Amino acid sequence: MSTKRIQSHPILDVPAENEVAFTWNGTPLTGRDGEMISSALFANDIHVFGHHHKDGSPQGLFCANGQCSQCMVIADDVPVKSCMTPLKKGMAVQSVEGLPSLPSVGGKPVFEPAAEKSVSVLIIGGGPAGLSAAIELGKLGIETLVIDDKDRLGGKLVLQTHKFFGSVEDSHAGTRGFEIGTILEAQLRELPSVEIWLEATAVGVFSDGIVGVVKKNVYRKIRPEKLLVATGAREKMLSFPGNTLPGVYGAGAFQTLVNRDLVKSSDRVLIVGGGNVGLIAGYHAIQAGIEVVALIEALPQVGGYKVHADKLMRLGVPIYTRHTVVAAHGSAHVDGVTIAQLDDGWQIIPGTHKTFAVDTVLIAVGLAEVNEFYLKARQWGMDVYSAGDAQEIAEASAAMFTGKIEGLKIAKALGRYPDEIPAEWDEKATILKSRPGTPVHREPPPSEEGVMPIFHCDQEVPCNPCTSVCPEGVIRTEDDKITGLPYLVDGTKCQGCMACVAICPGLAVTLVDYRKDPDHPTVTLPYEIRRERVEKGQRVPVTDSDGAILGYYPVQRVVANRKKYPGTLLVQVKMERAAAKRAIGIRVQEARVDPSTVYENAPLPSEAVICRCERITAGEIRSAIHSGVRDMNQMKALNRAGMGACGSKTCRPMIWRIFQEEGVDLKSVTDRVDRPLFVEVALGTLAGERKGERDA
Repeated sequence: MSTKRIQSHPILDVPAENEVAFTWNGTPLTGRDGEMISSALFANDIHVFGHHHKDGSPQGLFCANGQCSQCMVIADDVPVKSCMTPLKKGMAVQSVEGLPSLPSVGGKPVFEPAAEKSVSVLIIGGGPAGLSAAIELGKLGIETLVIDDKDRLGGKLVLQTHKFFGSVEDSHAGTRGFEIGTILEAQLRELPSVEIWLEATAVGVFSDGIVGVVKKNVYRKIRPEKLLVATGAREKMLSFPGNTLPGVYGAGAFQTLVNRDLVKSSDRVLIVGGGNVGLIAGYHAIQAGIEVVALIEALPQVGGYKVHADKLMRLGVPIYTRHTVVAAHGSAHVDGVTIAQLDDGWQIIPGTHKTFAVDTVLIAVGLAEVNEFYLKARQWGMDVYSAGDAQEIAEASAAMFTGKIEGLKIAKALGRYPDEIPAEWDEKATILKSRPGTPVHREPPPSEEGVMPIFHCDQEVPCNPCTSVCPEGVIRTEDDKITGLPYLVDGTKCQGCMACVAICPGLAVTLVDYRKDPDHPTVTLPYEIRRERVEKGQRVPVTDSDGAILGYYPVQRVVANRKKYPGTLLVQVKMERAAAKRAIGIRVQEARVDPSTVYENAPLPSEAVICRCERITAGEIRSAIHSGVRDMNQMKALNRAGMGACGSKTCRPMIWRIFQEEGVDLKSVTDRVDRPLFVEVALGTLAGERKGERDA
């Protein structure tokens, strides 16, 4: 069976092989020791993990984050989430066909009461917010326990190969996300008052102030004096026919496969959603050697940073605004997707359908706070705080800063931080959370002599590392604000060090050098894709910000500073004077991919599955609403919507949206009752059964 491992990557180091043998439905395969079972299956080009007991529909990876149970398999006779279960040598893995059988019990089980641990501060989540808060608490010597359900710290930072925005001082701007995760972890592990539990899942918050945690199959009770919820966000889903086919999943799952586990999950992908998540995922796909046929966005313009959209367009990715996904096609796996244009009333315009041949539809239509732990703890009267996306959806740079603030708030509440938290910190946090401004047109500087940076960012976003890195101090931002657009101070001279080009998170700075040949200046372009495309002497298609090709030019030189700016290549070409200031990128996808067919006969929207666990369709939800249902609990009792293993994490927002689409006042709808337990736990685990690995 063919392997789908990524053998080389422009940013990430490919680890040495550490292969172990396992079986899939009796067939011998190999995977990497300790990687998640789902990634091992994808690496062997296996995408269907089983079939639903209700209708036989194929099941596969969806969230890759432990939030759902779509990836369930049977591993050594036990049903497990394949995205959260490490592969072991000799493991026998089977697909789930229908309802899984209960594992056999050998001998009399042994039960032990769950141990209780008291701590000053419990932090749920080891991502950017949780790590930043723990560092502040640890610096003050406060006893802190950080738990995270993954096998490493960092949260979504682990998945980010791009350089971060913000400021160098407050959010490590200009440093790649996975490198920031390493930096924060190193700082945290130097603090003796902080304890870290990995592969430890918070499963519930109870009225007696206990947080239930399952650590390597052993149930523990944690009683914190203060609780910080830094659990991040989960991705929203869309309602369209074919939305549960293997090959339809979120950007987080996609980035987990290609960036964390270096598995080439796809060959051709279409992205739905023009926020930063979708735009960045498209860039990550191209870095991994995956073709992006298009990105679509329902709004008239992308909602993410324009520099991210510009990066995609100049690499050759078309962006269709005012478009939506109509249906995904395929039997066992996605083999095509149909999109269509929207009118001003958000209705599909007849005759605008386009179908692309793809194997992946990547959904990136927004995030929802994972805040159920916070809300339940507040209901029970616990002293609880939240930070990062669990508090408010924003960029990871903002999550780090809010984590720092909340950490000091907790310290102050414990009487361990006597000073006042600076008022400007809240202002900085607000700025880091701010939406991008309206793009403006900026003319390049008129001078055509010497050497100078050209700033191709024309939208206010919180970002200024170019000002920090300039050794001459001649780059400033308008009004000296972090959101101000950068410029070269009048009357100053650039020395041509190229640092601003190398550090820019948006790859939106170039350097034009007229000194040797004023009529054919040398242009330095930032580049982070495959090195073999830009070897010296090769002719490369140079583009402007909109992706239009300015011409083909031979590479004069490639500059790489692996130590200071790893992964960013500075590619130099000589160009005509008239085009030099417009040049910004190098196209990688030479030709845009045209739709293969025109698809007019779309399935009915009512066929879309809303509740993935119970296979409840949009038509069934609407039928219940039309019959007068205004209570989510009654809805669940009537058709089982939201009763599945994921606890309505995916379907709940979609059901609310259907109520809204049907003209129902949401104030008249009763929300479902949330139980204290938020994650599926084996009854034996809750009862204290001891088997296999014991708690350390």
